[in-house]
Amino acid sequence: MRLPAEKFLPLAALSLLAACGGGARPYDAGQNPAAVGGPSADFPMVLGAPFTVDGVIYTPSDTMNYDAVGYAVVGAEGGSTVTAAHRSLPLPSYIEVTALDSGKTILVRVERRGPMSGKALVELAPGAAAQLGIAGNPRAAVRVRRMNPVEQDRALLRMGQAAPARMDTPKSLLAVLGRKLDQQEGIVRPVAVPTPEPSATPAPGPVPSPAPVKVKPGKVKPAPKPAPTVAPSPIPAPTPASAPKPAVHGKFAIQVGAFSTRANAETASKQVGGSVSPAGKLWRVRMGPFGSEAEAKAALAKAKAKGYSDARIQRAD
Repeated sequence: MRLPAEKFLPLAALSLLAACGGGARPYDAGQNPAAVGGPSADFPMVLGAPFTVDGVIYTPSDTMNYDAVGYAVVGAEGGSTVTAAHRSLPLPSYIEVTALDSGKTILVRVERRGPMSGKALVELAPGAAAQLGIAGNPRAAVRVRRMNPVEQDRALLRMGQAAPARMDTPKSLLAVLGRKLDQQEGIVRPVAVPTPEPSATPAPGPVPSPAPVKVKPGKVKPAPKPAPTVAPSPIPAPTPASAPKPAVHGKFAIQVGAFSTRANAETASKQVGGSVSPAGKLWRVRMGPFGSEAEAKAALAKAKAKGYSDARIQRAD
């Protein structure tokens, strides 16, 4: 029995793709996205075969939660477009690039392989470097995170335009990322030791000699009588009013996330040092409570450094 020809079309398409080696060209940034039909303009994504740069082998992979710190260089390719070259992320894909010196963060489209020399993490087109504010910096410290932006931002980047700038990264998180980069690069920075303030106690002066005692000839001066011994007064027991006050309960908490399974919630809780509690059909992970907003902001930076970018501060229950 002969099968309809339509059933062989998907198999023929897969065979043709395999014959091409999966080497489909990335989407042309100058093309009108409306003609391609929305998000489909970003497919198919291309990985490609492993390659070597300066003796190091790089294997492209579709890593969804990619998050790394390193250095960015400015390349000649891409012109005024907000694009980048990366050694392992799919082509095309979208990344959030943060300048660790200023906290400025932008959205960039990865369209090329590179850098093809050195150890830089990413190579930015001149347009992307200008938006990030590092155009004059030959080697800027950055954080690179893979993102899944909304279609409006994707369309702007496909047309070579800049997407709206993201929220600046707080200084507390920048300090954490800077220490991570130093540890990664083997950099040891000196710790500033505070200079002790001069003491207000005056320096001891010379001890005065006792005045000589004149004794008349033939008479012996009697020894001075010892001073009466005074028993020390007993120390009164502390009254209830002097007892320490109980600790004040926290006012703030960090909502790290809500998970459909308890196992995932327990994993997130261990990473951030939080706690798990049921919330309807979900499992909620929280950090805290904290007694001040400053402590809560520090904990929020820790959660975001672990990859939980949706974490937020809220009032403790």
